Amino acid sequence: MDETEFWEIIDSTREAADGDPEDHADLLVERLIRLDPDSVLDFARHFEARYNRAYHWELWGAAAVLLGGASDDAFDYFRCWLIGQGREIFEGALHDPDSLAELLDEFDEAIDGDGEELGYAADEAYEQLTGVVAPALGISAQPAEPEGTPLDFEDDGALAERFPRLWERFGPG
Repeated sequence: MDETEFWEIIDSTREAADGDPEDHADLLVERLIRLDPDSVLDFARHFEARYNRAYHWELWGAAAVLLGGASDDAFDYFRCWLIGQGREIFEGALHDPDSLAELLDEFDEAIDGDGEELGYAADEAYEQLTGVVAPALGISAQPAEPEGTPLDFEDDGALAERFPRLWERFGPG
């Protein structure tokens, strides 16, 4: 599976789910079980590589603004959700996290920003296809600490300064 096919699967299942992250995960599993097990593992490698690429302080800060705070787990699920938004939004957010203010049409923190189930879709599909747990993917794990300079997510002034567009659109108040 190449990168284009990976993003096509993400996009088609997101569109069919009408933006609902849980439905997106269900549809993703349904789509993946139509593939052979090796292709599912390829999909999982693409997903995991992007998940690890998004482990960055700047993106975590943007997630904190969007979600009104972001614990370790919340940021993990945010990264899964971000991948689920497709290539343009994902790459745009990595390049400039503050650009999410323009890239996202809407953002409802009650349903958006949490793609936990998307992170498990390939594992679930592989297990349904083979009856066994997916093997190790053979790719590098994420670093112990996020890339970049740490941010203080409790400092509203610093977040507003670093992410002015996000803060204006999604910040408290």
